[in-house]
Amino acid sequence: MGSVRLPLLLLLLVCSPCLVPCSAARMTLVATAAGAPAPPIRAVNLGGWLLTEGWILPSLFDGIPNNDLLDGTQLQFRSVTQNRYLVADKGGGAAILADRVQASGWETFKLWRIDETTFNFRVFGNQFVGVNSTGGVVATATTPGPTETFQLVRRDGDKSRVRIRAPNGLFLQAKTMESVTADHGEDTDWGDDDPSVFVTNNVGRMQGEYQICNGYGIIKATQVLRNHWSTYITESDFNFIASSGLNAVRIPVGWWIASDPNPPLPFVGGSLQALDNAFSWAEKYNLGVIVDLHAAPGSQNPFEHSATRDGSQEWGTSDANIAQTVQVIDFLAERYANSPSLLAVELLNEPWAPGATLSSLKKYYQDGYKAVRQHTSTAYVIMSNRLNIADPTELLQFAGGFSGAVLDVHYYNLFDSKFNSLTVDQNIDFVRNNRSADLAAVTNQNGRPLTFVGEWVAEWAVQGASMTDYQRFAQAQQDVYGQATFGWAYWTLKNVNNHWSMQWMIQNGYITLNN
Repeated sequence: MGSVRLPLLLLLLVCSPCLVPCSAARMTLVATAAGAPAPPIRAVNLGGWLLTEGWILPSLFDGIPNNDLLDGTQLQFRSVTQNRYLVADKGGGAAILADRVQASGWETFKLWRIDETTFNFRVFGNQFVGVNSTGGVVATATTPGPTETFQLVRRDGDKSRVRIRAPNGLFLQAKTMESVTADHGEDTDWGDDDPSVFVTNNVGRMQGEYQICNGYGIIKATQVLRNHWSTYITESDFNFIASSGLNAVRIPVGWWIASDPNPPLPFVGGSLQALDNAFSWAEKYNLGVIVDLHAAPGSQNPFEHSATRDGSQEWGTSDANIAQTVQVIDFLAERYANSPSLLAVELLNEPWAPGATLSSLKKYYQDGYKAVRQHTSTAYVIMSNRLNIADPTELLQFAGGFSGAVLDVHYYNLFDSKFNSLTVDQNIDFVRNNRSADLAAVTNQNGRPLTFVGEWVAEWAVQGASMTDYQRFAQAQQDVYGQATFGWAYWTLKNVNNHWSMQWMIQNGYITLNN
């Protein structure tokens, strides 16, 4: 993508594989080609731009009707007459009962949204709630069809009070704790004596790309997202990034970008043009670009930023799925190989163990690496460590076998109860001691692979911290993560939560980037 400058062409000729090893070619290229900085880099993530994460910019979801009932929303239903929760008996594969005093996994139903009032309900064992031939309510179907499609009717003035209309037009009712049937009529006064009335607890929601696209529908989602892609990150942001002392961006993308402009439903087209623009701006301001496959087909982790529909994780479970993911990498590498700003391709963001197995991940990383190398001998290839593992060095020897490979680790003093009670100084000491040791453990002295702290943030669980506290915390992380041989990337450039916004942190003096 973009024009190839004459010096770069000469370098590629001189550094062809038959004359110079790939690693040597890379070192010559990064030192000379404008737009591709030599590691270690100082970068920022462009999160929430080409891949939706609702918490970064919640207003994107404001126009969706019933936007508290998106795909993956977790609901619990308490019968007002039985004063018990609906439950998928045995977790699924059997009847729906109304006999649980407390609600947990088996009593939680995940929504698959069909329209703003119509849904499928997925249970703990991944079956779908349906109605059998005798009107009994069961959870036995492995894929949803007409008999697994329900309408949620909410009471005016109290959205937590609902009735569930079954495919036969009648309403679910809890006749007894052992008998939930689809045979209650239309009439109701919404009172506590009506067995067809349930009180809902909303115990989990998702706000990712799947939710925003399926929530709005293709026509409206296309309008909303194309406006977002063209206004949220612009050329002026690349100017700010470069002038602030950063030299690269990490850009999360979803797998459907390779099918632009007509990706599979519910996703919508248009993000590829925005990525093309990013490369043009990066070339203008001499910034490197890391293209980061943040959402893979099937979802490599259970979080909204993998574009999962309901938290299920199915990436890497078949050779066909891995091959499909490699095709996305091949598309991206081919498209941008000739841009002097292509610094690296990150094959996958945050695969989650044990769902993403080490064997499937290694197979994919090997095939993905080959796909990148078919188009460029000089771009780095980044391999993300798995999350939720005991041994952060599990990929070290493997990744070290590939020239130009980088191991990506993400460090947050959050998302773990051990950080909840730490003081300011304890957090800073943790960075300087524990994180420093963590980084050293994945850093080989021979430089293979290079190490990259691909995500970090100057935010913590400390309450009432001062500006000076935040400055010290940010500087400590810069000092330690500056030892990473490939560099670091802050999460993220913009965020409604100020400390997660590097733009805000720089503009307000919380982060200083020394030249």
